[in-house]
Amino acid sequence: MLSYKYLFDIALILISTKLLGLLTRRYHMPQVVGALLAGLIMGPAMLNILKETNFIHQMAELGVIVLMFTAGLETDIQELKKTGKASFVIALMGVIFPLVGGFVIAAFFNKGEGTTTSLIMQNIFIGIILTATSVSITVETLKELGKLSTRVGNAILGAALIDDILGIIGLTVIISLADPSPEVNIWWVLLKIILFFVSSLGIGFMFYVLFNKWVKRYDRDLRRFVIVSFVFCLLLAFAAEEFFGVADITGAFIAGLIISNTERTKYIAARFETMSYILLSPIFFASIGIMIEMPKMSGSIIWFTLLLLAIAVLTKIVGCGLGAKFCKYSNKESLRIGVGMVSRGEVALIVASKGAAVGLMSGVMFGPIVVMVVVTTIITPILLKLVFKNSSSKNAGHEAAAINV
Repeated sequence: MLSYKYLFDIALILISTKLLGLLTRRYHMPQVVGALLAGLIMGPAMLNILKETNFIHQMAELGVIVLMFTAGLETDIQELKKTGKASFVIALMGVIFPLVGGFVIAAFFNKGEGTTTSLIMQNIFIGIILTATSVSITVETLKELGKLSTRVGNAILGAALIDDILGIIGLTVIISLADPSPEVNIWWVLLKIILFFVSSLGIGFMFYVLFNKWVKRYDRDLRRFVIVSFVFCLLLAFAAEEFFGVADITGAFIAGLIISNTERTKYIAARFETMSYILLSPIFFASIGIMIEMPKMSGSIIWFTLLLLAIAVLTKIVGCGLGAKFCKYSNKESLRIGVGMVSRGEVALIVASKGAAVGLMSGVMFGPIVVMVVVTTIITPILLKLVFKNSSSKNAGHEAAAINV
């Protein structure tokens, strides 16, 4: 029998994210924090009213695709080009520091059974989990603060995308060492990543030329351009994940970048903002909280959790901040970039689950990872608000937030 409970789930997600968004805004916190808390409170971690279903999971995935697509639409490509080298340095430092920090803290606490080699690989894997960055939380907060298309915002976006690629490579390396099956091969992964960006460049150029000609010829009904843009976004996101092993949000962001320099970009972006605000973004941010189940933990694991959390926050701020400083960003800008890379979100959970499937992480370690994900996801918008507090245009862009509750 067909179930209609999904209608109740959507209604509850929308009203809870709305109310908690209003509450967090009242206390001068970014509204995305309210949406994250709504999922946490309504989900298995607390009230257990909402559970992760295939429908919620797929809608959430669509939500983050649209979010990153609109981020691409609103990105200044010229500014992004200027921050290209800096983004690579920032991403590299933002991978090295958490990797080393995670390995050290895991080596101190991980006294499980197994050979010395297997324990070392498990410890390295904890470090790889910490290298993850969930840029979607930062993107939403920067949009709310009106700082997405700034020098700092572009550096964070570029670094997060490169961080994603480096994370894929690191994950593949450690899994290939643990899993000897032929389909897990680092060189094949690197080749597919290169092919993805080459293909995106060629397809993007052709689409850009054809789309501009089409806009000039049929400028009376603008709605068709929104539909074609969305189709292009979905196809590039699908191709990235299905054929090249690159995150779908990377494909969506690149699709947004391609369309960002075409005519009628503002009209297209406005329509996607509406779709995101009404339905998709609340479901995505609430879903992060819904997927969390807080495990029972012993005293030593609680200490490990606290230290892991401290390492997770500090290594991103210090690593990415130093990378930004090396690239001649000011102290304030470096701090903002470091804070913007702190959130791990659903990315760390996905990485953790893939590693656990091949025996790279014991079940007892999963609890601290969950806590780290929850805390870094919630505190990142709050920390961003604090580090941007004295910005001269701090009130700009509030009305354009995707979850402008």
